[in-house]
Amino acid sequence: MRLRGTRVSRNIEDRRRRGGGAKAGGIGGVGLLVVLAIGYFTGIDVTPLLQGTGLTQSPSSATREISPEEERAAQFTAQVLATTEDVWTDIFPEQIGQAYEPPVLVLYSGVTQSPCGGASGATGPFYCPADEKAYLDTAFFATLSRELGAGGDFAAAYVIAHEVAHHVQNELGILGQVQQARQSASQRDANALTVRLELQADCLSGVWAQSVQGMLEPGDIDEALNAARRIGDDYLQRRAGRVPNPHSFTHGTSEQRSSWFARGYDSGRVADCDTFSAERL
Repeated sequence: MRLRGTRVSRNIEDRRRRGGGAKAGGIGGVGLLVVLAIGYFTGIDVTPLLQGTGLTQSPSSATREISPEEERAAQFTAQVLATTEDVWTDIFPEQIGQAYEPPVLVLYSGVTQSPCGGASGATGPFYCPADEKAYLDTAFFATLSRELGAGGDFAAAYVIAHEVAHHVQNELGILGQVQQARQSASQRDANALTVRLELQADCLSGVWAQSVQGMLEPGDIDEALNAARRIGDDYLQRRAGRVPNPHSFTHGTSEQRSSWFARGYDSGRVADCDTFSAERL
C-alpha cells in the first residue's frame, strides 16, 4: 500500500508508554500462541483459557521505551486511519445523506482499560461503542504475520479498516439495534446476529478498499483476502485443535469473510453490505 505523502490522523490516543506486560509459563509456546490467536481474531476474551497457565497481565505505572518497530506500526496505523477518515467523510453524505464523525483509535501495549472492559492481547483489536474508540495492541501486526500467515501491509490495513467499519455501523445505529436484539435472543441466535454484524464490517472494509484503490500495489487485495480467510471461525477453531462448530461462530467462516470483503470491494456501495437481509451468507 502506497502511503508516502499520506497525512497522519490526529485521532490517535497513544497509551503505549504506560502499558502492562505479560508473562507466560506452564503452557507450551505453540499452545499459548494458538490460544492468543483465537482471542485476537474472534474478539473473544480468552482469559478463562489462560487461567492456570502461568500467563498473567497487569497494568503498570512505569513508563516503557518504544521500539523502532512499534514506531513504524504507529505511523502506519495513523496513516491508514487517515484514509478511512477521508473515505467515510466522502461516502456518508453521498450514499447515506449524513455527516461522518470519525472514531479515536487507542494504541496500547500489553494491557489497558476501556468502558467495554479490559483490553489486552487476549481480547484482541476491538471497537467500543461506549466511548466510540477502537483499541489496538501494536504487537498485533507481528502476530498477524508471523503466527497466522497473514502478512503484508494491506492485511494489517484491512484489520484497521474492519474496526473502523464497526464505528460506521455505530454511526448508522446498527450496533445498537443488534445489541438490543441479542439481549432477547438465544445464544445460538445471538451468535448468528453477531456473524452478520462482522460480515457486514468485512464488506464495509471492502468499500473502503475500493475507495483507496489508487494507493494499492499488486497483491494488496490478495493480502486482505488471505487475512480474511485466516481469521475465519472455522479456520481458527481447527488451528486450536477443535472441530468447527457453526453454532458457536461469531465472525463467520473463512469463505464468508473473504467473499463479503470482495463484495464491498467490487461494489463500493454501503447498500450492498446489507448482511441482515441476505438469505444466504
